[in-house]
Parts: sequence; structure tokens; C-alpha cells
Amino acid sequence: MDEVRPTSGAQAHGLVPLFPPGLQAIYGECRRLYPEQANPLQVTAIVKYWLGGPDPLDYISMYRSVGSPSQDIHEHWHYVSFGLSDLYGDNRVHEFTGADGPSGFGFELTFRLKREVGETAPPTWPAELMQGLARYVFQSENTFCSGDHVSWHSPLDNSESRIQHMLLTEDPQMQPIQTPFGTVGFLQIVGVCTEELQAAQQWNGQGILELMRGVRVAGGPWLITDMRRGETIFDIDPLLQERVDQGIETEGSNLSGVSAKCVWDDLSRPPEDEEDSRSICIGSQPRRLSDKDTEQIRETLRKGLEFNSKAALPPINSQKQSLERPQSRKDSLESESSAAIVPHELVRTRQLESVHLKFNQESGTLLPLCLRGRLLHGRHFTYKSINGDTAITFVSTGVEGAFATEEHPFAAHGPWLQILLTEEFVEQMLGDLQELNTREETKMPKEYSWPEKKLKISVLPDSVFDNPLQ
Repeated sequence: MDEVRPTSGAQAHGLVPLFPPGLQAIYGECRRLYPEQANPLQVTAIVKYWLGGPDPLDYISMYRSVGSPSQDIHEHWHYVSFGLSDLYGDNRVHEFTGADGPSGFGFELTFRLKREVGETAPPTWPAELMQGLARYVFQSENTFCSGDHVSWHSPLDNSESRIQHMLLTEDPQMQPIQTPFGTVGFLQIVGVCTEELQAAQQWNGQGILELMRGVRVAGGPWLITDMRRGETIFDIDPLLQERVDQGIETEGSNLSGVSAKCVWDDLSRPPEDEEDSRSICIGSQPRRLSDKDTEQIRETLRKGLEFNSKAALPPINSQKQSLERPQSRKDSLESESSAAIVPHELVRTRQLESVHLKFNQESGTLLPLCLRGRLLHGRHFTYKSINGDTAITFVSTGVEGAFATEEHPFAAHGPWLQILLTEEFVEQMLGDLQELNTREETKMPKEYSWPEKKLKISVLPDSVFDNPLQ
């Protein structure tokens, strides 16, 4: 990866005739907040992304914020990215589609880090963290939304900190802006502990963020990350766990899916039947998802990050989604977008008699969340493999647009498997999978089988997925 270095903001922000309009618009919003910091310190990639460099963000500006003493908000460092939106408008990075839609991906990242006593310059590690998130967005084309979570599994600053994951929310000060190349919003990264991430998964990110705003040492109103925080919000105020439990019980989970290590096998077909097996492929090219299937799964993963009054698999839509999604988007496959599905696509849907699901430990521990937080509330949950095109979607009987039915509960559309579970079977599975709820290390492998339902689930070590030849 390229070296990053702090530079003077004057050079990047121009004071030259040819000033990139997208960059100028973001800088104008920063100047509104920090008029006295015209030349902030910056971290910049030596080789820009559009010249073949690995880092998508051209710049990360670093400001010193005095906070708000009247609101008991302490001093901190405020980081702002430049590059997820269209800075130049000449198609060098983002396709220019007009000023009415999102600019680039439609957002930039921000981060607020508590300033330590005696600290005179901002740490630069948050810039690499932001570059890492930006690389994910560019490579996957999945955008972030307020309330999203990021499982990082490592201290954000590579220390011994308990802050090892992230939630995302609207920046409390920076307002969405209109640029010549479209709209740009500002999503703030918020560092969280593992227990807070799990609570966000089991309930919803917005709910946990709101609880954190009420706990000064956990972020306060502006959600400032303190890497030295050693207690979770539940350690600080045990009553907050009751609020989370009540929210899960009454509202369910707002997480509709995760990227995971998972595969599935069709047990109703002989294993040598290459056409129908969906296990890890060795020595052959696995069948790929169609573009339409890929987009619907991507939308399925996004959909649960919104609060929906109606449970449905989302429509197939080839357009990149902006930070602010249209409220008129339909909630069923019977939509304008689904008209693009041609009859030969439907022919590929197959009903299966028996299936075997395989998950790594992290994915397996989310099965109770999938069942209790989603399916018992009439919703759906998707595991999308990070190692290929495999996807597994669990649906309840109330979900529209599914191709799995009560009569045929296992159905495959290429490498995408849907499994319909009745409420009675969900309750039975929750009892059998109870040990996955514990935070203690579970001994691998774990096997669960429901012969009468013709379903088998294995929870396996990561090495099985990382080294398929073993």
C-alpha cells in the first residue's frame, strides 16, 4: 500500500485556479465549522487511486474541535474524507450521472477521536482506518448507511483497546451538501466494543447509538470515540441491557444479513453431480450468480438497515443506491424493477428435498439472531459468502417475493438458496441451538440435524473455509 503523509491543507485545497468543484464543496462545509483552520493537516495517498494507487481517498483532513462546553462535549480530533464522492466530475474515478442524484457513492466518512491530554497533533491511524472502509466500498460497491455496523475484530488503533468494531451514523455537525456532481452526506464512524456490536446486531444500530449518546464516556451527544474506554455501556449502566432486551422482544432485529463464511449442499442429489452441488468447488469454476440475483441479494442485505412496515424481499434494481433512499421504493418483487426478470430466469429455480448448511463459528453464532430477531418477526435474513457467489436466505411465511414456499421450503436460484421456516420450526430450532447464544468459546465442529425436516447445519472452524483442500 502507498505511504501516507501529513501535508498542508493549502496545497490540497488549492489556492490555485483549477480547484476541483467537488473538493471545494466539501471543503466549504468544513470551513463553515472551522473558519479559523483554513489549512488543516491532511493525510494523502502519494499515488492517487485514479493513477493506479491502492487508496481510494485522495485526502483525509484533520481538524481540532473544541467540542461544546455547554453540552459537556470534550475536545477532540475531527477527520473528514475526500474521495467516496465525485471530486472532479470528469469520470476519472466516479461516473458522472448528473447533479440530481448522489455524487459518487453519495457520502464521505468522518471520525471523531478524543484528544488526549498534551496531544498537539492528531494521530494518523484513523486515516488508514478510513482508507480500509473506502476500499471495501469501492471493491464491493456496497454503500454504507446510518445504523450500519462493521465487524473489525481488532483494536481500531492496533493497540490493546476494547474498541474493536464500528457503527456508522450521521455526523452531528456536518450537513448534507449539494455539489455540481450530486449530493453528498457525511457518515461518522463510531468505535464500539464487541458487546455493543452484538447488541446492535441483535436489535439495531440506531438504537445502540442513541443509548451511547446518553453516556458521556461512551461518546456523548457527538459520539466521540475514546480508544481508552475500558467499559461497555452495559457495564456503565446495567439498565441499558434491559432496554436492548425489550427492544429485541418488541421490534426484533433490524439486521437483514451479513457477509459470511458459508456454503450449502443439496443432499437430495449425489455429491458427484457437479451441476447441482453448491459446496466448495475444487478444480472447477463454480456457477456464478446472475447480475440480477447479485443485485437482489445486495439489496436484501441493505434492506434490513431501514425500518420497514412490510416484510418483503427487495426488488431487483440495477441502480446504485444513494445515502438518502427514495421512500417510494416498493417492497415486493411485484414491482417495476422485477419486470426485468425474463421467463428463462425463473426456469432455473429448483425445489430441493434436503439441504446441509455449513457456517464458520462467527456466522453460526448469528443463527439465534436470525431466528429470534428476524424470522419470528415475519422477516428474512441472508448470509452472503465472502468466498464466492453462494448465498443463503432464511425467510418466514410472511415474506413476499420468496421462491421458497411452505410446500417446497428449500429452493435454489443458481447458487442462491432460500429456506422457508415455519414459526413452529423456528421455536424448535432456537431450543436446539441454544448453546450458540453463549459468549463462551464453543468447541468446533458442531452438528445439528432435523431429519424430519430434512435439514442439517454444521458450525465449522474457519480453516475449513480458508483451505477447502484440507
